[in-house]
Amino acid sequence: MGGVGLNVLDGLPEIKVCTGYELGGRRVDILPLDADEIDACVPVYDNFPGWEGSTFGITEWDALPLNARRYIERIAEVVGVGVDIVSTGPDRTETIILRDPFGRA
Repeated sequence: MGGVGLNVLDGLPEIKVCTGYELGGRRVDILPLDADEIDACVPVYDNFPGWEGSTFGITEWDALPLNARRYIERIAEVVGVGVDIVSTGPDRTETIILRDPFGRA
């Protein structure tokens, strides 16, 4: 059984990424533990333009639509972790390997 690929976002006019929250007039990056504070949090979003073409089965980074690449790059920036693999479909072969996550040559 495969995972969810980037291709599920194909054709969306806009993609929103929650990058933090506003709580009591201040910006917080992590949801608080208190349920009342969570209820008071307002999500802060980065909005990205979607892309028209299909990403299904693409195996090369440069073949992705520019907006898809920008979206992935921003996700990596927000979470502070590099992207090693991008899934473009449910099958293992439908992936873009940017860097071997296991450090093999």
